[in-house]
Amino acid sequence: MTTPFPPIEPSGSSPLWAEYLRAGVRAAAESAEGEVVGVGGRLDPASLLTAYRLGVFPMGLGERGARPMGWWSPTWRGVLRPGRAHVSRSMRRSLHRFTVTVDRAFDEVVLACADPAREGAWITGEVRDAYGELHRLGWAHSIEVRDEEGALVGGLYGVATGGLFAGESMFHHTTDASKAAVIHLDRVIAADGDPRRIIDVQWSTPHLASLGIEEMHRREYLVRLHAALEAPDLDLGSMVDLD
Repeated sequence: MTTPFPPIEPSGSSPLWAEYLRAGVRAAAESAEGEVVGVGGRLDPASLLTAYRLGVFPMGLGERGARPMGWWSPTWRGVLRPGRAHVSRSMRRSLHRFTVTVDRAFDEVVLACADPAREGAWITGEVRDAYGELHRLGWAHSIEVRDEEGALVGGLYGVATGGLFAGESMFHHTTDASKAAVIHLDRVIAADGDPRRIIDVQWSTPHLASLGIEEMHRREYLVRLHAALEAPDLDLGSMVDLD
């Protein structure tokens, strides 16, 4: 299946939903502590895109990601400025072991990220279906990493709108495969040199920090997000040969 470009804007976006999330973000900013800015809601494409464009993403609050759905705006956001991924010498050698593509196996990547054996697994069947629909509309994308035998050994998926790529989850079955996915994502997003673009990874971790992800306070992130949304969409689905 070819990812549509330009992406198809879904119908049914609710002004009340947008205002609910805006109010939650404002309240969180005033308290300087809150990160869950909303509870409940739907995972339809219009509601999801509204959330990302307001700097908010979903993650279930129940055990292993079950309902109720929480809508998050972290105080400190993990962000990669495109073109600034750190690639060590050892990582450069590892990259030669992989073949990387975009949007060739979206459902497989999401399913691997949703592996219930993973610690902190939160991607339910409802979540998989929701992002699958966003993918079919051209908003959600995957990076696939394969080994020399062609097996899927790593990857990530997320949502792209304007100059924002909001990473949702990644996985690896072999050493450095998820890092390879991030590095190639960085190259794809940086392709046109537009300085407004940002890659949002939700929260930084030592694993991500080693690749150049920085922590950005919510106030700065929201300013950067506003600028990023002014940038044109990238045709990520056409970038299938990243060797």
